[in-house]
Amino acid sequence: MMQQHGEAVSLSPLVRRVVAPNPGPMTGDGTNTYVIGTDDIAVIDPGPSRPGHVDAILAAVGDGRVTHILCTHTHTDHSPAAKELAERTGAKLVGKVTSDNQHQDRTFIPDHDLSHDDIVKGSDWSIRCIYTPGHVDNHFCFLLEEEGFVFAGDHIMNGSTVVIIPPGGDMKDYIASLERLLDYDVRAIAPGHGDVIDDCRAEVTKLVRHRLMREAKVVSGLQELGGSADLDALVKVVYNDVDSSLHPWAKLSMTAHLIKLVKDGRASQVGETWQLI
Repeated sequence: MMQQHGEAVSLSPLVRRVVAPNPGPMTGDGTNTYVIGTDDIAVIDPGPSRPGHVDAILAAVGDGRVTHILCTHTHTDHSPAAKELAERTGAKLVGKVTSDNQHQDRTFIPDHDLSHDDIVKGSDWSIRCIYTPGHVDNHFCFLLEEEGFVFAGDHIMNGSTVVIIPPGGDMKDYIASLERLLDYDVRAIAPGHGDVIDDCRAEVTKLVRHRLMREAKVVSGLQELGGSADLDALVKVVYNDVDSSLHPWAKLSMTAHLIKLVKDGRASQVGETWQLI
């Protein structure tokens, strides 16, 4: 059931979710903003700058005090509201800048530029920052250690696969970052879009298998087309199970698969043509 925009829903003793009013084909019902804690408050992914959304976040905060605003990454559906929320609360902005220049929120300037395994603490919570590049080069997941929730941003979404857009997105990094989550005590995934996913290990295993099966289909597609092809020809073979209206997006992820194959020494690129080695 769709959650009403602006409505705070309790997911656990420490976690509330507020869905931003930005529904769409790439965002589902909207971006999930998470409010963590009771006294000191962390807000994860404050979302887009839309009328009323920051007010809804602050209503979910209640009598607490926002001390930290954490952004999984700086795509424009995840971080632009951080600036207004910080100005209204005095909270620290926590995240990582990016070298990518595609569809990024340039208003997000963190007070603390994260490193892998950094810890952010409040009065009744501890959040471990897990570096998960792949969707984009500055992506972090945030693990609430007291409850085992990992706030996954666009690393994992419920109901759809993540689009990997080179050069900021990297398929080889993405698969490694998925597997990295298995090194931690994660019990449930709180995605940037969609409902909570209860079994992290099963979800990660499924996603890695899906990506590797798609990679195998890229290889077999090139073989079917004589060992080399351009993107327009290849996408029709590799994504013949996807509506052709989505092929422009599919070409982005397919390019990421091809780049991974080049890194793995299994393919090469000459001009607009990709070929098996």
